[in-house]
Amino acid sequence: MNHPIRLVTAFLGLALTALSATAADAWSDLTQPGAIVLFRHATAPGIGDPAEFKLNVCTTQRNLNDQGRAEARQLGEQFRNRKITVGAVLTSQWCRTRDTARLAFCSDVVRDEPAFNSFFRASAGISDAQTAQARAILLRWRGPGTLVVVTHQVNISALTGVGASSAEGVVVRPAADGSLKVLGSVTP
Repeated sequence: MNHPIRLVTAFLGLALTALSATAADAWSDLTQPGAIVLFRHATAPGIGDPAEFKLNVCTTQRNLNDQGRAEARQLGEQFRNRKITVGAVLTSQWCRTRDTARLAFCSDVVRDEPAFNSFFRASAGISDAQTAQARAILLRWRGPGTLVVVTHQVNISALTGVGASSAEGVVVRPAADGSLKVLGSVTP
């Protein structure tokens, strides 16, 4: 009876070790030339946006809560503590992505890029075209420094095939075939 429990415990221990090694490696990947990380905005409770949503009016949108603001600041601290050079910060035009980026990084380097706007309720044609535009931006990145993109879960999934939790970053590298190779993920 103890033997199966020990096997399960050993397996779980190895799995956790592998996950933490992957996270550590993903942070170190961000120090490499031409590195790219796609962050989902920090915690903004809810799903989608309210019916009265207006792109340029933050009060009509889901916004960061206290936890989200703390997560964003922690992201910036992680970059500074790990001495990761940020070459550019691109965000969608949603307030929660801009706020995440501005709290994490200097507002002077944050720039709106509509290709990373949410297409949560958009048609497939719009989302496909926007994803192609976003992918082209990522494939052109050569540095210097790391390209940080603060966007939405739907965008990250469309670009990489993986999801991201609030404030989680998916580290990618352009592949020779024009796809994005997922190297791992990072969290604050």
